[in-house]
Amino acid sequence: MRLGLALGYWGRGPSADHVPLAQEAERLGYHSVWTAESWGSDAFTPLSWIAAHTSRIRLGTAVAQMAARSPTTTAMHALTLDHLSGGRMMLGLGLSGPQVVEGWYGRPFPKSPLTATREYVDVVRQVLRREGPVELDGRFHSHPYRGPDGTGLGKALKPITHPLRAGLPVLLGAEGPKNIAQTTRIADGWLPLYWAPTRPQAYEASLDGLRDGFLVAPMARAHVCDDVAEGLLPVKAMLGFYIGGMGHAARNFHADLMARMGYEEEARRIQRLFLEGRREEAVMAVPDAFADEISLVGPRERIAERLELWRKGPVTDLLVLSPDRHTLRVLADLNA
Repeated sequence: MRLGLALGYWGRGPSADHVPLAQEAERLGYHSVWTAESWGSDAFTPLSWIAAHTSRIRLGTAVAQMAARSPTTTAMHALTLDHLSGGRMMLGLGLSGPQVVEGWYGRPFPKSPLTATREYVDVVRQVLRREGPVELDGRFHSHPYRGPDGTGLGKALKPITHPLRAGLPVLLGAEGPKNIAQTTRIADGWLPLYWAPTRPQAYEASLDGLRDGFLVAPMARAHVCDDVAEGLLPVKAMLGFYIGGMGHAARNFHADLMARMGYEEEARRIQRLFLEGRREEAVMAVPDAFADEISLVGPRERIAERLELWRKGPVTDLLVLSPDRHTLRVLADLNA
């Protein structure tokens, strides 16, 4: 199991520590560093900045949102950064949800998310392979565009720039069982939002028959500390926001995922409290047990014991979310 450093997306502004953290992770032997985006900073620009200040560590988006760009635009970002970094790019994509897609990107959330994802990946792969002009008679991502409001003059094109690698890895952030199952067929890897090594049954059916080389790269907050309950507070804050606020009351993929992982009653309570404006109560309603299952928190000995559980399953890459250099060093030492 390899280690990656997950930096997430910016809050109020850029962190001056992201490049030094990525450099430290590279020095410690971490395999990859990952950026993200939501509705603020984008994923590719910070990754380019990190690429310019590192030399070996792989560079991933976890995740770049599909609604933010056409698939050809995303492929252009990926092939450009792959060239500039000497072949270190890993493209992680996610569909997001109706609130963000329609509220921030101002476009309809696809009525058939599986089809939209499949078409998006198809176009990206066509660009990266550069075997011919990009052509797809799709429902969501037709190339050339043939809609009733078009001119009819669209021409099928292939990229001017020759991609460095036709096989640049494409990973997908997927939560629903059907979406995960499709991911194992059309992508090179999967980026789980929550992974509990003690609950393999939560994903077992979707991951049946994984092919060799398929990447499973969950993100986990980590913190070496003496007080487990205190160390779990940032995990609970994140869960309270995602489960309570990142979605509509009637359609919240994160809450649905928590429910499938055995915490349905708790997920609905967190969601209700958050939507009522009782955010602190929503955070405190997150069970310590659930926060603990999906993270690595506590003294070194406890983390060492729990790390063994992560190694036993299908996880190939553990993406560590931690701004603490001591924690990064401890995990590198334990995973050596």
